[in-house]
Amino acid sequence: MTGEILIAAFISGLIGAGIRMAISIIFATLGEIITERAGVLNLGIEGTMLLGAMTGFLVTYGTGNLLLGVLAAAVVGMLLGLLMAILAVHLGLSQHVSGLGITVLATGLAMFIYRLKIGSPTVPPTVEPFKQVSIPLLSKIPIVGEGLFTHYSLTYLAILLVPIMSVFLYKTKMGLIIRTVGERPIVADTVGVNVIGTRTACVVLGGAFMGVGGAFLTLAHQNMFLIDVIGGRGWVAIAMVIFGNWDPGKCIAGTLIFGLLDALQLRLQGMGLEISHDIFLMLPYVLTIIVLIVASRKASIPAGLLKPYRRESKEG
Repeated sequence: MTGEILIAAFISGLIGAGIRMAISIIFATLGEIITERAGVLNLGIEGTMLLGAMTGFLVTYGTGNLLLGVLAAAVVGMLLGLLMAILAVHLGLSQHVSGLGITVLATGLAMFIYRLKIGSPTVPPTVEPFKQVSIPLLSKIPIVGEGLFTHYSLTYLAILLVPIMSVFLYKTKMGLIIRTVGERPIVADTVGVNVIGTRTACVVLGGAFMGVGGAFLTLAHQNMFLIDVIGGRGWVAIAMVIFGNWDPGKCIAGTLIFGLLDALQLRLQGMGLEISHDIFLMLPYVLTIIVLIVASRKASIPAGLLKPYRRESKEG
């Protein structure tokens, strides 16, 4: 009986932790999907998440308002998205270079502003994070109920956004416009679509999702800001977009698998196995790379991705 209770607790805890580990990546992945669907690869995602995490934390630390912190993180993400759009969409600069430059810039800003406001205390300051909310009845389901239905409000929001994004991209006129701009911008332009404006809007909106994904880590999953808080989750989000073939549902399935692997390695470390903890830390990332290599062979990349569009020359 004791063994069954322990197994049930392990499974429930693993499910809950796996979902929590995946949420920041889900927000970032959704942001990258809508960005790339419009034809822009945003490699500034890692830096955007970090600056969003720092901004959300500082605003909440100063005001005590968690929602204000999330909103501030979204605004910062939008501003960085606008910068990316100016460089890569309006000026037609290399999307790779522009994105990496934004990651470097945002990382430096996050470190500078945090130390300017907080300094370098021995013990990092904390905020009161979001509380977990249990869904009545469903959270009482044996074994899996608590792990599946007791989470932060941002967790429920992220999960809800997945079907909303799918419907938006595949069932609405605006979604068709975005996909056309990402696939055949010259065709979209011919029928009167503002290609530059559409791409700009998508990059800015995607930046908002990325910023909120970073804020989730400092305002829910943790309650403090550390310079390595993102831990490569932005790059994982880009991998998940390719893994899921730019489809929100498939991408999030991959994200949840990554989250479960990440949670599993933490629990395996806690079991005291005689294996270096570095091996455990590598596990989810190595498996992600392997799956990405396999999935990328069948990936249907948006035809206009990485290609700047100039109306005068009709190139795209």
